[in-house]
Amino acid sequence: MAHKKGLGSSRNGRDSNAQRLGFKAFDGQVVPGGTIIVRQRGTRVKPGLNVGRGKDDTLFAQLSGRLVFKDRGQMGKFVMVEPLEAK
Repeated sequence: MAHKKGLGSSRNGRDSNAQRLGFKAFDGQVVPGGTIIVRQRGTRVKPGLNVGRGKDDTLFAQLSGRLVFKDRGQMGKFVMVEPLEAK
């Protein structure tokens, strides 16, 4: 019995790139301005003082300083940047 080997469809074989979401900087860490803090879908973590939000909900530091994460219960989780004192 001659059979042709079953070949995969040529419509298969594509895969999307990983999105690389998650926390990129952590509590207590000193970050320069413009640093990405969290890459997320939706606002799981909300921007606080000195933190900006991009159109894809990415949170970033607006100025250099130390990161502070705060859980405000029903209001949600917030991230803030405390500026470093000039010495």
